[in-house]
Amino acid sequence: MIKAIDPNQLLTQMRALQAQASPATQPLSADNAENNGRVDFGNVMKQAIGEVNNLQKTSGDLKTSFELGDPNVNLADVMIASEKAGVAFEATLQVRNKLIEAYQEVMRMSI
Repeated sequence: MIKAIDPNQLLTQMRALQAQASPATQPLSADNAENNGRVDFGNVMKQAIGEVNNLQKTSGDLKTSFELGDPNVNLADVMIASEKAGVAFEATLQVRNKLIEAYQEVMRMSI
């Protein structure tokens, strides 16, 4: 059965992702020496998009299992997984929109 989203668990996962993306876990080289002390935003976004993809795949698998009559899958689990995937996708879409707005704002700035 799929659990509801726990804010404390979500915060713990976000901190774990931040720790994984920190430069302390990356090998030091001349290229990333100037990034010392910074989080690699690209890797964090890649992981977040991967998680959204996993949620969508899980949702699709549950829908297929339910449609095929699997007795271990109930409608509530299917609907919860579908909503989680939808919310995650919408959140990712909003982050993308904010990034595009920020980029356009920077491009409009005069030097």
